[in-house]
Amino acid sequence: MTAEGTTAPDATGDASPESDDIIISIQDVSRRYGDLAALDDVSLSIRRGEWVSIVGPSGSGKSTLMNIIGCMDSPTEGIVLLEGDRLDKMGEPELAAVRRNKIGLVFQQFHLVQHLNAVENVELAQYYHSLPDENEALEALARVGMAERATHLPRELSGGEQQRVCVARALINHPDIILADEPTGNLDEANEKIVIDFFHTLHDAGTTLIVVTHDAEVAAQGDRQIILEHGRVAREIGGSEDSHTTKKRPAKAAEETISE
Repeated sequence: MTAEGTTAPDATGDASPESDDIIISIQDVSRRYGDLAALDDVSLSIRRGEWVSIVGPSGSGKSTLMNIIGCMDSPTEGIVLLEGDRLDKMGEPELAAVRRNKIGLVFQQFHLVQHLNAVENVELAQYYHSLPDENEALEALARVGMAERATHLPRELSGGEQQRVCVARALINHPDIILADEPTGNLDEANEKIVIDFFHTLHDAGTTLIVVTHDAEVAAQGDRQIILEHGRVAREIGGSEDSHTTKKRPAKAAEETISE
């Protein structure tokens, strides 16, 4: 118990899922594919507005955990709560609705539709959520410094520009959570800095960020790092249990970088 009488979260997920500031609670979750245990009895919790980095080598279970949090897969065993709702009990239509309404996904491979320009790719996310609105899509592109490239096709954009379109697409429906899978994996140093600076701006505004990465410098930007090994939580860095400090940039500086 903390001095205020509330339970502090840790890598084993001891925080009460009913706590108002817990947005995601994973309890004793396993995911098996035949005899292979991609996740093995994983428990953790994530607070609203927190930036959590999920770290681990290839085969550690990072992608499987991301898929379960992102409603793209379901656990074999265990409980997954998102704002108190049992994701593990939902079928595909219900999971799709949660994905559409509450989660913004940023992928390493971009997944842009090649025959649609930048603004149309952002509008596509609106189509599945409500109604496309070109002005809102243009505003989302402007937030990531892509307003002048709005009519360009993906093949006419650099890797960094395509990733920024992906971030705009993830933001367009105002999700509670941004879930990013290796968001800087295909970027050069300059574009990596732009994306990370923008993530800091979102974090400063209260957005919950979950970033799956193998990059130590990117992982260190978060409030906490959860390290997976062999499908289990091996340890945690940061939060109230560790003296680890993050390398945050002021929101003003981040906005100035993006607007360049």
